[in-house]
Amino acid sequence: MNKHLEGLVKLSKYDKQISMFEPEIQKEEEKLSEFENKALKLKKSFDDASNFIEDVRSKKSKNNIHLGELKTKLDGISKKQGAIKTEKELKALQLEDEIAKEQISFVNEELIRLDKLMNLKQGELEEFEEKLNKEEENIKETKATVDKEIGKIKSLRNKVSESRGLLLEKFDNKLLVFYEKIRRWAKDTSVVPVIDQACYGCYMKISDKSYAEVIKADEIVNCSHCGRILYKEVETKEE
Repeated sequence: MNKHLEGLVKLSKYDKQISMFEPEIQKEEEKLSEFENKALKLKKSFDDASNFIEDVRSKKSKNNIHLGELKTKLDGISKKQGAIKTEKELKALQLEDEIAKEQISFVNEELIRLDKLMNLKQGELEEFEEKLNKEEENIKETKATVDKEIGKIKSLRNKVSESRGLLLEKFDNKLLVFYEKIRRWAKDTSVVPVIDQACYGCYMKISDKSYAEVIKADEIVNCSHCGRILYKEVETKEE
């Protein structure tokens, strides 16, 4: 294999390795995202429960104020009874008294209902808080593990990038431009092996003449079907 083709094969393998690091990093980040998304949902549930409780408190406060007003009104009705002169006034006062008592009864029932709702939501709030605290601990532990793994991946990527950089120092500029032109569309399959006389980029069979040139490896051969750079893998006895 001539040195230019050998260099292209090495460069292609380095680029393929570097491309594979990003999905690995993303995979690690997704592990953390899973816990973070769960924590966000729990935080929303916690906030919704908190807002609901605050709304119930506000309603209770308004009902207690209204209850106080009704009791004051009832006291006023009671005081008016001594000043009644006619049966008409008595009936009117009795009706007013009944209405005030019914309203007090309704407000008391509403306060009981609101208390039950608040106790129910308070229990949910405590449950969400407990789960949220647990998830936040999981996030801390997972983040430490993920950061460690990402650090290892980036370290390996840097080593490959360094090796690629050293290779490029010896590279012919025209050859690099030629390679990058193919790489723009072929990505990590710019340089592919020929197996069973087929290009392993487009999987089309190449001609006998092209195959002979690939085996000889004196010149750079492009696939006549797709334009990728071809080379012959060194086959072992096991293969």
